Amino acid sequence: MPKLSKLSHFDSSGQAHMVDVSGKLATRRTATASAFVELPAAVLAALPDNPKGNPLEVARFAGIQAAKRTAELIPMCHPLSLTHVDVKTQIVAGGVRITASAATAGPTGVEMETLTAAAVAALTVYDMTKALDKAIVIREVRLESKSGGKSGHFSRDAKSAAH
Repeated sequence: MPKLSKLSHFDSSGQAHMVDVSGKLATRRTATASAFVELPAAVLAALPDNPKGNPLEVARFAGIQAAKRTAELIPMCHPLSLTHVDVKTQIVAGGVRITASAATAGPTGVEMETLTAAAVAALTVYDMTKALDKAIVIREVRLESKSGGKSGHFSRDAKSAAH
């Protein structure tokens, strides 16, 4: 586990703080995150007939809205001027795969915005389908890729291929 002094949101005395990014260059930054909502076959089959509306479309809108409000939910997150947010939902074997992407031109990245979008979209699928089955599982909320900034590019696929 890293020392607190090495984590950017902690000062030398271990106090949490918002990182000062005012000295960083504004660059184009992008990120993609995903989540998986494990749904029983009966719930998947019932998705088109949901009396609350199309759960996947509602989840898409909820994810986009969540990305724009990330700084209100995550205490040390900077409010960002997002230049793009997209949330896609796809029915796959065993559930729904959610992919969120975002972009900005600024001094800090959009990883938290995409992770928040994917997580809230997954929670919305749960909310829209929980009347059919309470055993729905949300799993694998994770960063898939990011670009820009001092730390450069990250890709889960490239990291997985290296191991």
